[in-house]
Amino acid sequence: MRLVVLGLTLSSSWGNGHATTFRALLKAFAARGHSILFLERDKPWYADHRDLGDADYCDLALYDSVEALKGWRDEVANADAVIVGSYVPEGVEVGRWAQRTARGVTAFYDIDTPVTLAKLARGDFEYLSPELIPGYDVYLSFTGGPTLDFLQDHYGSPAARPLYCSVDETSYRPLDVPKRWDLSYLGTYSPDRQPTLERLLIEPAQRCPERRFVVAGPQYPADIDWPANVERIDHVPPADHPEFYAASRFTLNVTRADMIKAGWSPSVRLFEAGACATPIISDRWDGLDQLFAPDREIMLADTSDDVVAALGRDATAMGEAARARTLSGHTAAHRAEELERWVEEAQANAGNISESEELAVT
Repeated sequence: MRLVVLGLTLSSSWGNGHATTFRALLKAFAARGHSILFLERDKPWYADHRDLGDADYCDLALYDSVEALKGWRDEVANADAVIVGSYVPEGVEVGRWAQRTARGVTAFYDIDTPVTLAKLARGDFEYLSPELIPGYDVYLSFTGGPTLDFLQDHYGSPAARPLYCSVDETSYRPLDVPKRWDLSYLGTYSPDRQPTLERLLIEPAQRCPERRFVVAGPQYPADIDWPANVERIDHVPPADHPEFYAASRFTLNVTRADMIKAGWSPSVRLFEAGACATPIISDRWDGLDQLFAPDREIMLADTSDDVVAALGRDATAMGEAARARTLSGHTAAHRAEELERWVEEAQANAGNISESEELAVT
């Protein structure tokens, strides 16, 4: 299969979760015998923080405008499948062009589904518009559950299918390194996540001055008053994630408000930490218990009291159980198989429609 992906970024993991998601998925997809071209809009904030390394599993090309993207018309037209990702700059125009140009399956891969739906509801069509959705043969969603039915029933998607994030288990694994922190958090600043971070990390840090905490990620405002026992790291490149998790007795998962409301929206950090056998403390949302068993594979916390109590536990067995669960169903290899299945399903549906049209004409 020849796949073309028009995504936000593959080259830089700075300030986004798209790059690591695409890297793991496409590497595993290529391992199944497929060829891949990734087309990325050249942006200065990614150009200044490129950390891809050797991507021998796909071709990467940069373009600087929608007009320049049209230079790849033949590749898009001849591909078996074309995927447009969420948050692609000028994504509505890119999507229209891809749907007009592609002769194979077209798909929208939404790595931000609840955020996208909230934007659509308020008339914000930054990278997707309602009229584009029925034109994609399949809507691949980071969010499962009832959201998939909503995409089909309300927006007319021919097929909305789950394609959660995943982890490359060859890169994310347990490491024998000294523990530097009792609780870590890895994530870009988001205003709607910050209250939860304050409740589940900053307050416990204030209450437990003898323990060590860390918040890693860019774009945090300079006026945040971090407790003295909370270390700040501006950016941890993906290659250093396993060591970061290994150096943490526990790691915290904090979910954006739109994703909590939708449920069934796992962060890639869950699977990364799980693959590293680092015990996870998470906020609570519908569908999480279908991914990890509470109290056995993950701890759920609502208050700072819950976190303080959790930090007093030995959760080694829980980390090992989370790793086993991750490897059994949430690796990049699993997602690549699912992507192949959804594309083949869309190809079959397109073939059935063409056959029906031909019979009708006959």
